[in-house]
Amino acid sequence: MAKEGLISVPAARPVAEIVDRLEAGLAAKGVTVFARIDHAAGAAAMDLPLRPTTLLIFGSPQAGTPLMQAEPTIGLDLPLKILAWEDATGNAWLTYDDPAWLARRHGIDPAEYLSVAAMTALLDALVHEANAP
Repeated sequence: MAKEGLISVPAARPVAEIVDRLEAGLAAKGVTVFARIDHAAGAAAMDLPLRPTTLLIFGSPQAGTPLMQAEPTIGLDLPLKILAWEDATGNAWLTYDDPAWLARRHGIDPAEYLSVAAMTALLDALVHEANAP
């Protein structure tokens, strides 16, 4: 079932490996990784089962600041995030917010800000590169 504002793409590798590739891609592009949160490890520490699920938080002030200047509430949704997760059948997925949807959510016209298009292009490229052979 599709969820409004979310983009989900099948991952070509297991969660840990795909997140490593995403992180390497961000480093190569000079984008700051703020955090890598292993939700499954947190759950395991509490003796709770959870399939592999890792959140990568990253961004650039050059892209996000103009949007926050226009509407500070978008800071709730920035920096950008990609969730790598495994479904019940063992398939890995990459899910992230559509930057244009985020802008509209906060009353920003995405067409007015080049950074929205740049964020979209970055996310598309990262996912493509991480899934490449």
